[in-house]
Amino acid sequence: MDELGYQQQTKLHNNNTRRSLSIHRKLFWAWPLKSHNNTEDNNYPKRNKHNKHLLKLISICLLGTATPTFASDIGGVSATANPVANSSGSVTNQAIQVLQGPYITNTYGNGIQCQGPTMNVTPFLTGNIAVKRPYESYWMDPVYNNVDADNDDVPDNPGEILYYKPTRTGQKDSSTVSLGVSATWSKPLDKKLQEQCKQAAAANINLMNQAVANKRLDFEIARLKNCGELMKAGIMFHPKSPYHKVCADVVLVNPPGVVAEHSHTITPNLPPIQIEANGTAEDLKTISIGVK
Repeated sequence: MDELGYQQQTKLHNNNTRRSLSIHRKLFWAWPLKSHNNTEDNNYPKRNKHNKHLLKLISICLLGTATPTFASDIGGVSATANPVANSSGSVTNQAIQVLQGPYITNTYGNGIQCQGPTMNVTPFLTGNIAVKRPYESYWMDPVYNNVDADNDDVPDNPGEILYYKPTRTGQKDSSTVSLGVSATWSKPLDKKLQEQCKQAAAANINLMNQAVANKRLDFEIARLKNCGELMKAGIMFHPKSPYHKVCADVVLVNPPGVVAEHSHTITPNLPPIQIEANGTAEDLKTISIGVK
């Protein structure tokens, strides 16, 4: 125990028999000699925090009285560093997006829609050109005279340019070209349904073709009927008319059992003439003609 601590001895006997015997000493108000927290109130200056920064204060005072020497003041020659950094750049992001959509659907009417294999091939060509104008490959950087002969921290010839040095600008043109092909292929997996859909589509197409043929037949019959009635009435297009060919292939004939107007040459059937001799050659006489 410290010398300044509160001293008390543990009693080894007790008049009360019901109490237990304590073998541990009770310590109250223990006070060490040395400062553990280095507080200001401790009278012992050893390890006090006010003594910790003494070396730092001495170093600051010494540095404050020192005079800095710069490279520009050595030898009276301007050695001022004048770094110039030019940085320029461009980023071009080019992307080709392929969207996976539904199959191409073929519609045949009457609610018939069939999906088949789909293949898409898309070539692409993209490019980019970056141009900066006016173009300058370098620029002239002035070097100033910083000579201070009288050491008054002021240049003797402020603003005087000794010479120019070329400095690259880093300016350049850039171009990019991208060429490629994007391809996708999709195919349904159920072949049976695809075949049934194709059969339904074929039947529907045949039905539509037959409907068109029926419309065509109705048109031709109506044309034949109207042209025939007009021809019976003695009405027709002029041969030079562009619509003359509408009824050009229509022929007007008599219906069955009806005889058209016509003419015949009738030759009577006469009995043959029979000539019978009524005499002989001897019956002939001499006849003189023209003599009196």
